[in-house]
Order: sequence, then structure tokens, then C-alpha cells
Amino acid sequence: MERASTGARLAEAVQNCALSVVSVLRGGHHGGVFEQAGVPGPVMAGAVRVLGADVLAPRAFLGLAPCATDLDVVRAVARCGLAEGASVPVAWMHWGLRAALHAADGERAFAAPVGEPESAWVPTVSWPALTHRLAQVAALATPGLECALAAQASARVPDLARGFARAVRRGDWLQAAGAGRWLAALGGAPASLGLAKGLEFVEHFGAAGDARVRLHVQAARLLLEARP
Repeated sequence: MERASTGARLAEAVQNCALSVVSVLRGGHHGGVFEQAGVPGPVMAGAVRVLGADVLAPRAFLGLAPCATDLDVVRAVARCGLAEGASVPVAWMHWGLRAALHAADGERAFAAPVGEPESAWVPTVSWPALTHRLAQVAALATPGLECALAAQASARVPDLARGFARAVRRGDWLQAAGAGRWLAALGGAPASLGLAKGLEFVEHFGAAGDARVRLHVQAARLLLEARP
């Protein structure tokens, strides 16, 4: 019972934090992601592990300085090592969190991550597997992020567009939103895909079920708006 209760609190915290980030990205007041979301201390770290670098998205997308509480929680999570046998998506999310913290940390100068997780799979996996894995690490699709994952994914935009369309047809809104965010970040999506309209469709049908859908769609919009 206690484990189930903890899981429910974490799920609620993830949703509230995602909504808090969306509010800021849409021009709302930035009083700190955790404070605005009303997230209790014991589940803050868990929410950071799920959302990754998106906890610091207001800085990445809008240049807004993170509040001290947000930075302290992110630092604590970033300092923790990965569990042995951590999956590739988990490793990339942790790397992305450390990279975002290094960019945001200012005078504290949190060290940049050394090395990158494995990415040799990007050119070789099937397009459904590519879409699935990239959607899991959509928090890395931010302005100006340079890494092997993004560089290799840029060569597979047509496959990712195919995966986005498939996810929409299947009603897998979180995967569609994550894939759409990557397409917005990488550029070059086929005009026939109608990415902007597709993202509206995804948000309309998927946002009520998972606030992360709304977060990825809003991030994708900002990425599209920033394109020349």
C-alpha cells in the first residue's frame, strides 16, 4: 500500500511539474517549477528523473534563470550516478539533465558531462524503434543542444516523420508529441506531414491524459517559431 501511495504521489508530481513548465513556456509567471507545482520534497527528485532537462526548460527556451530551489534539486539528482545496467534512454536523460544544469548553473559552474551515452543504434534501428526511443528522450530536443544523438537523428528525419504519423494514427499521444518535438528541433520535416497542425491535433486529444504531451507540444511550437 505504501509503495502504491508513493507511486501515485510521484505520478501526480510529474504531472504538476509538467504543467508548471508549460505555464512558464506560455508566458506565465516563473516562480520556480516545484514551488508553482506544489510538489512535496520527498518526490521532487523522482519528478526530476522522469522529466529530465525539462525541469530547466524555461531557461533553455526563454533564457529565464532557474530559481534556487529548482537548481538545488536538479544538482542533487545530477550528482547521483546511474544505476548499473541503466537503459540507453535513462542514460541519455541523465546526460541531458547534467548538460542543461551545466548551462544554467552560472557561478556555481556545475561540470559538463564527460562523454556521451551510446548512440550507434540511431542509424541502424527500424523507424518504429527509432521513434519509440527518441520520444523517450524528447527532453533533449532543446535549442542549441549539440550531441551525437541529435546529429545522427538528423539523418533520419523522414523515418521519424513516418513514426510521428504512425503514433498519431495509433493514438499514442505521448510518443507522437515527443517525436513531433524532435522533428521541430531537427528541421526538415516533409511539408506533406503538416507538423504544426499535427501537433495541434496531438495536444487536443492527448493533453488531458498526460501533461507531458502538452509540454512536448509547447516546446515543439517554440522550436518551430525560432526557425528562420
